[in-house]
Amino acid sequence: MLKGSALYIVIIISLVIALICSTLVLAAYFFRGQYLVKSRFDRLQDNLSSGIHILLRTNDPAYLQGKTLNLFNNVDDSVRIKNTPWGIYDIGVVEAFKQKDTLIKVFSTAFAIDSSKWAAIYLIDEDRSVSVSGKTAIRGNAYLPKAGVKAAYVDNKAYEGDKRLVVGNIHDSQRSLPPLNDIRLNGLAKQFNNPGGTVNKNWHVDTLANSFRSPVNIVNLGNGPNTLKNTKLSGNIILYADTLLTIDSTATLNNVLVFAKAIVIKSGFHGSCQLFASDSISIDKNCLLEYPSCLGLLRYKSPTIGFPPQIVIGQNAQISGVIFTYEKEASALPATISLGKGARVNGQIYAQHILSTKDSVAVKGSVFTTRFMYQTTFSRYENYLINLKIDAPALSAYYLTSDLIPVASSEKKILQWLEVK
Repeated sequence: MLKGSALYIVIIISLVIALICSTLVLAAYFFRGQYLVKSRFDRLQDNLSSGIHILLRTNDPAYLQGKTLNLFNNVDDSVRIKNTPWGIYDIGVVEAFKQKDTLIKVFSTAFAIDSSKWAAIYLIDEDRSVSVSGKTAIRGNAYLPKAGVKAAYVDNKAYEGDKRLVVGNIHDSQRSLPPLNDIRLNGLAKQFNNPGGTVNKNWHVDTLANSFRSPVNIVNLGNGPNTLKNTKLSGNIILYADTLLTIDSTATLNNVLVFAKAIVIKSGFHGSCQLFASDSISIDKNCLLEYPSCLGLLRYKSPTIGFPPQIVIGQNAQISGVIFTYEKEASALPATISLGKGARVNGQIYAQHILSTKDSVAVKGSVFTTRFMYQTTFSRYENYLINLKIDAPALSAYYLTSDLIPVASSEKKILQWLEVK
């Protein structure tokens, strides 16, 4: 005969067994839910990657307005894809979604460099040689006039560099520069001619960040001189000005586009932006424009003013990205890119007409130009490279360029991740 306490033991054991069983059932339910969530997340990640690869492999204009695709003909594998020109680069937006679950990536795209077209220098052939003097150093392939390159004694400076003069292969250049991409130039022209937005001459904000998934925020500053200061602008924002726009060192710009007749960047500025002007761009000393920045001077009509359009980069300023000039019509006042003493450029310079340099200028990347100019207080030397360093191999292997520049390949890659959600 069992004691009464045995019944309590049986009940307790039953409760323990029931508790263990319910815990196992709950754990199974929880892990099954987590597995389904992980499975759905992985599926969305795969679809997101597929959408990104589609955008990188196509130039279909249908994606300019945005397009929804059902991958694998399955409604559960849906992606929205949009590609938008942004200055000399593009912005891609890819969204993978299933019911209420959505993954989003926003990124800028650019192009790999075509090694067969890449060069440290491309100087057009005007039937005269190019001379090097002082501590000039040229590393990388060079396209030079048939008259060749020679060492020279100039302004009390003898050539002190490598005896080979050019550390790389030398090829014959043509009578004109390889042209810029017309499609990209036409897009920039449309933005110059159609600024849009309501004119607000007194516009000012402390901080403004606009997602590239939102409509572009257009700020039209009108036809009066304007100064940006004590402000922080980031993302999908375009600034327009009909005359002079001054950007103070207290302003911070990140991935913003600026269109104006003339742009002045004050000393000490630090940011990343694309600046386009029709008359002039002036970068004061000690400014830092980070990659991928752009300075573009675009002249679609002959100048009516008494001085040439120009991009002036001040003493010890550093620019990482693309610097270029473009004039649709020939002019008696050709556009000039001027690099001040100690200026540093990491990227590409495309001077349709003249590139002017001073002492201790260094370029990690390439220079395409019609003519070099070196100026002192009393003299001007054409096609003389004096104390100038151009080092193509020193440019980062991860550097990507715009399809505007004639050395771009057909391989599109991701330039920057801008938003991940």
